[in-house]
Amino acid sequence: MQTFLGMILGALLLISGVYVYDSMQTSTVANGQVAESRRTIVNWDVASTDWNAMKTRAHEDWIRISSR
Repeated sequence: MQTFLGMILGALLLISGVYVYDSMQTSTVANGQVAESRRTIVNWDVASTDWNAMKTRAHEDWIRISSR
């Protein structure tokens, strides 16, 4: 049980660390060609869209399964 808790906390720490790092980077829109070498690690708009699609699908599947 402690191993799984450690894995979950490690994943959350990794994701939050990447988010903080990315939020401190300059955007290519703000600085043009100069910012190309400092692009963010994760495209957070795409990640948010995928996360919302996964939540919607899980909710729909739960409703489908629980209605039987």
